Amino acid sequence: MTLERWIAVDAYITDQLVGHDPVLEAAIEATARAGMPLINVAPNQGKLLHVLALAVGARRILEIGTLGGYSTIWLARALPPGGTLVTLEYELKHAEVARENIARAGLADVVDIRVGAALDSLLQLDGPFDLVFIDADKQNNAAYFAWALQLSRPGSLIITDNVVRDGAIVDPNSRDESVQGVRRFYEAVAAEPRVVATAFQTVGSKGYDGLSIAIVAPQETP
Repeated sequence: MTLERWIAVDAYITDQLVGHDPVLEAAIEATARAGMPLINVAPNQGKLLHVLALAVGARRILEIGTLGGYSTIWLARALPPGGTLVTLEYELKHAEVARENIARAGLADVVDIRVGAALDSLLQLDGPFDLVFIDADKQNNAAYFAWALQLSRPGSLIITDNVVRDGAIVDPNSRDESVQGVRRFYEAVAAEPRVVATAFQTVGSKGYDGLSIAIVAPQETP
């Protein structure tokens, strides 16, 4: 199988189950025009985030890593009336592009963009959030997971992107800090009794990577 085939399959799935959305396509175009990396989730992956947010009835969502706001829009569209989404972005330029994209989607009153280092912004947040999506610098994934857990409740979902890294996660001697950050994330999740978690490999227009999904387990009664 080749990347060309993976892209074709993603396109077929998008045509059949996602559809073409001028607002989301404009967000990608604006991100590209700004010279930002096109590392947003694929359309079918964005739809997956949307479905998962609907499945848990999320009213409060936290996103760590905004980029151009593509996944932000997918998640925010799943919120019921009165729902809110807080998204954390390190780069001011990225946040400005995201703010324009989110406003174009009619979600400016729903989404709160916080600019700065996520580990600093997280100190200022109050939980619980019903869903947390982690898609930022991989070196800090374990710390982001710890914060996600702290800001969650029993039944909350914690979704983490890019957890396979072209399969490089199996190399304990990798010199890639992103790979080592993901490996620390796996160790943190594996050692955490408060979550039920899994991860899976994905192929598609974004190449070979993967996604982790964890649910905060119900608290045991005395």
